[in-house]
Amino acid sequence: MKIDVFFTPLGLAAGDLGGRGVVVIDVLRATTTVVTALANGAKAVIPAATSEEAVRLASNLEKDGVLLAGERKSLKIEGFALGNSPREMTPATVAGKTIVLATTNGTPALVAAQGGDPVLVGAPVNFRALTARAHEVVAGRRDLVIICAGREKQFAIEDAYTAGRLVKGVKKGVRKVELNDAARAAVALTRQFATWQEALENSEAARQLADVDLGDDVAFAAKADRFGVVPLYANRQIT
Repeated sequence: MKIDVFFTPLGLAAGDLGGRGVVVIDVLRATTTVVTALANGAKAVIPAATSEEAVRLASNLEKDGVLLAGERKSLKIEGFALGNSPREMTPATVAGKTIVLATTNGTPALVAAQGGDPVLVGAPVNFRALTARAHEVVAGRRDLVIICAGREKQFAIEDAYTAGRLVKGVKKGVRKVELNDAARAAVALTRQFATWQEALENSEAARQLADVDLGDDVAFAAKADRFGVVPLYANRQIT
């Protein structure tokens, strides 16, 4: 078995993922938001690569049952009901709704993950449950690919740190697991920070969010194991 980490989804094609389990990580903030929405009763989340695609996808759904959500430069897209803050995904707002989500980094990474089986969505907020589910994939003698969304097509320390902790957790009790170079680097990175909070707060994304008064999203995302759900992406929707 092999665990491969990709620090961004650039260069990945659907054919690269056939027959392999996949985990998609965008800690700040898309996968944290997806996990929170589904844990709080959302019916499904549909990721869109662009805001234009989100509007098109939402137009094909029942109007009363859909919410458009997303961000550009960290801020809510004009005309959308919600931004990309997990703190917006309250039960009162999202219960029973289908959310069509478009973000700068996370939703393109999710779209790129099509072809994996299963495709799991993870972040610190569901880390224990995610690790257990990903461990089942590897223990079943299947390869695992961990796709980090990154930030503006570049390395993002918060995603890589989460990937490294996931690799360590998944490997426990499983013999003869090969790691690609990025997976080894991600594991090495886990020794640089003592806590989730430290890793996230030292990221460029955290500084950008603080600049637009969204620093509370970083604190929310850094609290591990808030939820026990592991969202599954299949047939263009996350449930």
